[in-house]
Amino acid sequence: MASYRQRSGKWQARVLRDGYPDQTKTFATKADAEKWARALESEIDKGQFVSVSEAQRTTLGNVIERYLAEVTPSMKGASEDTIRLKAIMRKPIARWSMANLSAARIATFRDERLREVSAGTVIRELAYLSAIINQARKEWGINVPNPVQMVRKPQSPQSRSRVLTDDEISKLLMALEPTGRRSQWTKPAVQLALATAMRRGELLSLRWEHVDLQNRTAFLSDTKNGESRTVPLSTAAVQVFAELPRHISGVVIPVKFFSLDAAFKRARKRAGLEDVRFHDLRRTAITRMAEKLPNVIELAAVSGHKSLMVLKRYYRPTASELAQKLG
Repeated sequence: MASYRQRSGKWQARVLRDGYPDQTKTFATKADAEKWARALESEIDKGQFVSVSEAQRTTLGNVIERYLAEVTPSMKGASEDTIRLKAIMRKPIARWSMANLSAARIATFRDERLREVSAGTVIRELAYLSAIINQARKEWGINVPNPVQMVRKPQSPQSRSRVLTDDEISKLLMALEPTGRRSQWTKPAVQLALATAMRRGELLSLRWEHVDLQNRTAFLSDTKNGESRTVPLSTAAVQVFAELPRHISGVVIPVKFFSLDAAFKRARKRAGLEDVRFHDLRRTAITRMAEKLPNVIELAAVSGHKSLMVLKRYYRPTASELAQKLG
């Protein structure tokens, strides 16, 4: 049953029905209030009513904040995800209510971000938003469609093929020498990435208790693909491990993700290698290992790839190298 009352020159409609939450809305005229109430009662009678009151009270920023508190801590890469999501919370889109979060507003966010960051970053941010909105819809009572699904994604960038040359590696390692205030951990992290093909996150989570220099192995209990992996260590890798000081924490490379990233970027600039990323070290390592491990199954066992199609993106031999193998 609907009731109406006038407040401050406007009309408030209120619909009460057993088994449903109270619904109220304010209008400029009583006729508009009655029209809304009749439509709402009709939806209830037909079993088509879905309450959006929670979605109207909740902003995207509120949802992201709850996601950070309840979901993100249990995910891999939680620290990096937290920084990225908090950055989105500072954007104007975070101030819109979930009920008013339209595809057009998501598209505006996409276009603004494309002027600031790469297409790959925007694709990841849209994926974040989609996952967060789906979480809110399924478990938090936010009854809205997912507008991200209706927005065109930027064209995916071509996968990187950057492999460092011997000369570039020498310049980079020289720029990483721990002189002055430079960290003593950045150079060995780079050396181990080149010698083992471990991902940055795997290197930073590796503990001494999982390193066996006698049997030349390093055990990774949790990797990107969700499985554990034992990495064989080359003579060069064993030497780096043997020369490393032991930190009281038991972690082999006791630095944070973003600290290592910042130190690497500064060294890259000193070495004059602008187009180099830390992950390129993994691609370089896999390409070099392929010369010693021509069996792709063995190569995948070292790199930790489940899919040979993904491994193909990392193994980057040149045409001249393949021509020499052909004879």
